[in-house]
Amino acid sequence: MRVPLILLLVLGAVSLTVAQEPTFRTGTQIVSVVTTVTDSQGRLVPGLEREAFTILDNGEPQPITFFQNDVQPFTVVIMMDYSASMTANLDRLQAAAEQFILRMLPEDRGQVGSFSDKIQFSGTFTNDRDDLIFGMRDLQFGNPTRLWDAIDASVEMLEGIEGRRVVLGFTDGDDTASRVGRGDVLDRARDQETMIYAIGLESEYFNGQRRVRTRPDRGLRNLAQETGGGYFELDRTDDLGPTFTRVAQELHSQYTLGFTPTNLDGREHELEVRMTERGMNARARRSYIASQERLRSAE
Repeated sequence: MRVPLILLLVLGAVSLTVAQEPTFRTGTQIVSVVTTVTDSQGRLVPGLEREAFTILDNGEPQPITFFQNDVQPFTVVIMMDYSASMTANLDRLQAAAEQFILRMLPEDRGQVGSFSDKIQFSGTFTNDRDDLIFGMRDLQFGNPTRLWDAIDASVEMLEGIEGRRVVLGFTDGDDTASRVGRGDVLDRARDQETMIYAIGLESEYFNGQRRVRTRPDRGLRNLAQETGGGYFELDRTDDLGPTFTRVAQELHSQYTLGFTPTNLDGREHELEVRMTERGMNARARRSYIASQERLRSAE
């Protein structure tokens, strides 16, 4: 029997609508927990099922009502330290960031940025990898280092973006000039459920008078841990490329778990993800605000 053309068009439109519907359909009751799993050697562990995970809300196990283990797109701001201490290593940093950009999938979007005495962004979010790579060349370097201001501005830039929001920050030193404190940055990242990935590099440079040894800010590790991202500290520029590549691999290997909170008391709750199999480690954000309003804004 021949199907009328109008019916085929209607069926096609319905199929397209279904394909474009968002992942979460359960209103304001789902707390989503993006999780990275590694083994005892630090290798990523793919292909796990729901039963491999346990979520604790304030220490109490919760039924996992949503589970996703396929690759999901992300939106990222790649924010790089272009201060004077990085002058000699800027080409290597750009080449390393390029390795991350080249591994972005067509559904991923991003923009690049830099910080020194000023904070710059390349423009709008795009999945055009050539635009992102060329955009790094247009950023300017300077002095001093507004690290926290830069991460805070990056999180703000991601506000309202659907799906996973990620800031990938790089620095070789301490913050020296920010107006915003690390605690304020953490509060904003928690509020907007943005993962912070940070790469820190120990380096040496000549400040005009003597050789100076830099060390990345100690607060970066805490930001990454609290938001479910990752922190990598390096002492060799040769490790920059593999580390940026590793971050891309992690973002394409994560699990999304969800549960329905039973007590919407408006307070901050501790979150913990545990693995049922020994030798595996889970990394996820460590808290959420148990209020209907906050959960609605997180959809």
